Amino acid sequence: MPQIIQLSLTPAEAYNSENIQKAIAQHLSTPKENISDFRLLKRSIDARKRKVKIQVKVEVFINEKIPESNIERNYQDVSGKEEIVIVGSGPAGLFAALKLIELGLKPIILERGKDVQSRRRDLAAINKQHIVNSDSNYCFGEGGAGTYSDGKLYTRSKKRGSIQSVLETMVFHGAKEEILIDAHPHIGTNKLPKLIASIRETVLNAGGKIHFNCKVTDFILKDNKILGVVTEKGDKVFGKSVILATGHSARDIFFLLQEKNIAIDAKPFAMGVRIEHPQTLIDQIQYSLENRGPYLPAASYRLVEQVNDRGIYSFCMCPGGFIVPAATAPGEVVLNGMSPSKRDSFYANSGMVVEVKKKDLTPFHQYGELAGLHYQMSIEKMACEAGQNLQVSPAQRMADFVNNKTSPKLNSTSYQPGIISTPLHKLLPEAISYSLQEGLQLFGKKMKGYLTNEANILGVESRTSSPVSIPRDKETLQHIQINNLYPCGEGAGYAGGIISAAIDGERCALMIYTNNK
Repeated sequence: MPQIIQLSLTPAEAYNSENIQKAIAQHLSTPKENISDFRLLKRSIDARKRKVKIQVKVEVFINEKIPESNIERNYQDVSGKEEIVIVGSGPAGLFAALKLIELGLKPIILERGKDVQSRRRDLAAINKQHIVNSDSNYCFGEGGAGTYSDGKLYTRSKKRGSIQSVLETMVFHGAKEEILIDAHPHIGTNKLPKLIASIRETVLNAGGKIHFNCKVTDFILKDNKILGVVTEKGDKVFGKSVILATGHSARDIFFLLQEKNIAIDAKPFAMGVRIEHPQTLIDQIQYSLENRGPYLPAASYRLVEQVNDRGIYSFCMCPGGFIVPAATAPGEVVLNGMSPSKRDSFYANSGMVVEVKKKDLTPFHQYGELAGLHYQMSIEKMACEAGQNLQVSPAQRMADFVNNKTSPKLNSTSYQPGIISTPLHKLLPEAISYSLQEGLQLFGKKMKGYLTNEANILGVESRTSSPVSIPRDKETLQHIQINNLYPCGEGAGYAGGIISAAIDGERCALMIYTNNK
């Protein structure tokens, strides 16, 4: 019988198979030759003490063969089966499609943007020429915002579905098995497009359909039931049910819902900035080492505080990463972060955002449930104007921001469109600016060396989540007002990242199957 043991190893030991085997033999007081094989189950970094340790959970096989661990998925032929329309091909839409196929239903995916390969040209255009394609950018296109992102694969939500199942589905489609064992798994923006393309092939080979450059502009409704959708080209696409998985930036869908008097709700959200440090500085703070060496990954951090009855927290921290322009329309500047698989950039960046209160939205009250959306838009427009109406980001050195000083000089940056010195402490709404200043001073006490003029603050980080939710019945997951309409994922307010969106997509697919038995 295999034994499961817990080891506390140095980085050099934890990332070397021979050293792990030696540690196992010592732990079990058995000759190394008796250990037939071992399998890593979990791996996490413990940097709480001066000497960093790697905690490893291992399944050990003594004088017996290790069984094969094949991940199987049954994607049957659904060519002639009942059709379900999915609007959006982000994690929620794609995983909904895969689950529908497993259940014997045919997904018809409608994606406003382009496939992953074709998207690259539009990403180059926004970075180099400051040209924003409203349907193909870092948010819109095959795989959604998750494709060209940091590729984090963890979630704090543990109750909504099987995280392990989602990770295994990713491994089945080409992700490395390390994502099954790391405490904070990560794929990387350079690896995600291949994974997304593999999922596309699964959907098509099973008889599903995917239509790119296919923007939904209207719903086909009858007697409080959705029958299908209308595309920008005027085509009507019918289905037994419609999954609405359009993401947090598809503002036209929120406007359409409001226009159709289909219930939407304002929801809490946060806004702020991106902070960019040298990665070596974050490594030194977190690992208490001058040089992290060849084994430890680029260090990350997670910070949270309450300031003036407002939450302020780090968001989507990208070690060894880049800041990218995530605007979805001309006339706005929006920032996001991403990391390649090796996380080997010179820079570490993170969103640093402040809770937006209902009282902040008073100037936009005439927009009803979309007040928060218009608040977002106003700040993104201000950032664009400060950046000379290009994708240039207004920026300030970190200590200067805290001390209300304009930065005469900025640090180098990973943000390709460029940065311009701007007094962000004046540009941002006072509630956000003041809360950030207070919060950053507290974070500087938690992480000695964090509050420094070696770091830049860039504006703005405005798309942490949707400011709107689309209410659905807790039992059936259908919209509370429109039968057969399934609001899904981040854009509907039921997810916050790749994993939780994928889980919600699977849940909606399963409920469609259950509700139509």
